[in-house]
Amino acid sequence: MGHVPNVTRADALRAVRNPLVFIAERWTPTSRTVQRAALAALVMSVVIVVTGGAVRLTGSGLGCPTWPECTDGSLTPTSAMDFHGAIEFGNRMLTYVLCAAVGWAIIAARSQKPWRRGLTRLGWAQFWIVMSNAILGGIVVLVGLNPYTVAAHFLLSTALITVATLMWQRTREGDAEPRPLVGKSVQQLVWFLVAAAVLLIAVGTVVTGAGPHAGDSSEVDRMHVNWENVAKLHAVLAWIVVTLTFALWFVLKAVDAPKGPLYRTRDLFLVLLSQGVIGYVQYFTDLPEALVGLHMLGSCLVWIAVLRVLLALRERPDAVADLPGPSTEATLTRA
Repeated sequence: MGHVPNVTRADALRAVRNPLVFIAERWTPTSRTVQRAALAALVMSVVIVVTGGAVRLTGSGLGCPTWPECTDGSLTPTSAMDFHGAIEFGNRMLTYVLCAAVGWAIIAARSQKPWRRGLTRLGWAQFWIVMSNAILGGIVVLVGLNPYTVAAHFLLSTALITVATLMWQRTREGDAEPRPLVGKSVQQLVWFLVAAAVLLIAVGTVVTGAGPHAGDSSEVDRMHVNWENVAKLHAVLAWIVVTLTFALWFVLKAVDAPKGPLYRTRDLFLVLLSQGVIGYVQYFTDLPEALVGLHMLGSCLVWIAVLRVLLALRERPDAVADLPGPSTEATLTRA
């Protein structure tokens, strides 16, 4: 082991007052480490959505009937509770794993040299979204799995995935001003695609809120809309997203766009096809829990793929500081 420097009283006080600065002064992560930290936060933001779906699909949404305690007088499930309590409590504990992943991303971004303030802000944005969603998750339990609060819980998780994806992308870019790689018409087409994907996800939460998987074995109120009609609207929006993606691929080929946007569009198309197959199979097989869970994972992957298409439309090289030219250097030497 190498020499461990002594920590003085002044160092301890500084660590308490501003631990991020204290760590940043003593640790410089590599670019790959920062990228991995951002990716870990993104992966955990998807995992928490899937495990939350597992809670609902196993009927464990009220396995811990109160919040912030699991049951009155106990923070953890008691021996008298069945496996639903263990599943719900386990999902709550995964929030701490998510916080740890986001915390690592914040520390790594703050410690990178030179410091990139924008990356740190994206990390803190994830932290506050996680805290807000934890509170909203508690409200979901306290109101007995009201479907509108459940939908808001999922949409806030999608916002977390959005910020995490953006941070992961920014760790692989520089800080110079973004330069567009495609023309205005292609950018507008992609924004139409993004808007359609947002509507697709939003309507998907209504399908869930009106569907048979209420999240608990007892009687839970559902959204009072025709489930089959909303499911058909969801399918129409999915076909619109697929059509826009297919059209975008042909446009990018026609204008001889760079490989980045073309490859990201191809990836999105493949994810959409897989998600579409799962969606139709689950619809015609009366929504088996396993397929619904896969569909929730697919929803996250579709949104990440859409964001990657949008972010691939520009490049951000490393910012280069203005260096003095030969004549300036000579002048400074003579001075």
